[in-house]
Amino acid sequence: MSIQWFPGHMNAARKEAAKTMEAIDVIVEILDARIPQASCNPLIQELRLPRQRPCLKVLNKADLADPAVTKAWLERYNRQEGVTAVALSCKNAGDAARIPGLCQQLAPHRNSIVKPLRMLIMGVPNVGKSTLMNSLLKRRIARVGDEPAVTKVQQRHKLNDKMAIIDSPGLLWGTIKDPQVGLLLATINAVGHTVVDDETVAEFLAGKLLERYPDRLTARYGFAVEGLTSARVIEAIARKRGCLLAGSGGALDRDKAARILLADYRDGTLGRTSLEVPGPEENAPSEPA
Repeated sequence: MSIQWFPGHMNAARKEAAKTMEAIDVIVEILDARIPQASCNPLIQELRLPRQRPCLKVLNKADLADPAVTKAWLERYNRQEGVTAVALSCKNAGDAARIPGLCQQLAPHRNSIVKPLRMLIMGVPNVGKSTLMNSLLKRRIARVGDEPAVTKVQQRHKLNDKMAIIDSPGLLWGTIKDPQVGLLLATINAVGHTVVDDETVAEFLAGKLLERYPDRLTARYGFAVEGLTSARVIEAIARKRGCLLAGSGGALDRDKAARILLADYRDGTLGRTSLEVPGPEENAPSEPA
């Protein structure tokens, strides 16, 4: 199963990002700390490398991710040439305030009124770019929502006389061929729910949780997971939460149960979990733009 979800504004955003790359100094790539590699758009690297632009990889929502796994991802990314990686939560003003200073270290020659530091925020949809902008500017200038495609056009703002920051729309590649990558992105709501249904995504998520954090399911929903398949997890949630189809004589509403699991995962109710762990570096997943 491949996922095709490329709203019209994304094609324009891609062209605009390529043009903007000529006039910026540092890329601030926002990733979701729970799925860092899946939320890493290969297009960003394709755009920045010819221009030799350094990249600050921000593993956002680190407060929702497994700290040991996040540490492993940071070690991997910090070995990459031209890359500095940091884990934080853009909702935390103190965390967000660190980002300009980290960017300054990557472009120390841009530090004056004549040559201000120019930063471009990039990332797939729904990873927290607008939250970062609002935190850095200390005012609500970008709409925030738990849905993809909130930001539609680039927004440029002056942080101070020596720094400017540009927020770009969330950007995906046209066809996500790897079903694993597509479903990981769907778990964080980076693709529209009309593209892949909630029940499919929830079953995928349940399988990951059974594999890595089965105790979280038991603690949250109050049932034993031994012997359960991912589909049976959804059914067990439906029974525990009384999710029944109206006028069906007691048939389970699997779609409603799926939405409960996804909501609990996305807001951190299930605890700090990471759905992706670093594998061999030569086999790190990537997709053509």
